[in-house]
Amino acid sequence: MPEPSTPPDRDAAVARRFDDWIRPRLRAMITDELIAEHERQPLGQHSDALERVLNYFRRQPIPDKYAIVCTVPDREWRICRLSGRRGVGPALIDDEVFNSEEKAHHAVFLRRIRDLRGS
Repeated sequence: MPEPSTPPDRDAAVARRFDDWIRPRLRAMITDELIAEHERQPLGQHSDALERVLNYFRRQPIPDKYAIVCTVPDREWRICRLSGRRGVGPALIDDEVFNSEEKAHHAVFLRRIRDLRGS
């Protein structure tokens, strides 16, 4: 007797379709002005366009997601990637060091934009 097949994951299919639909719209929203707005104030209240882009980035799956780690309390921050697996810590992605948390947040934002644009 043949094994029953696993039904397709409809939630994942819908999520992929939505992602395929939203990515070009978000790419069109990313302007020099939007990037400058984030650089001026990476945390706090933002324009509608910047909030939409940030919300998309926040909803990304945990594996390989960029994050910030403080390597010297209140003095030094670096960018890492989260593994998404229990017991496996984040991995630093390069040697770049930031002297403020805000600069590190903006650097993560720029990396996410680069990934969204596919460059």
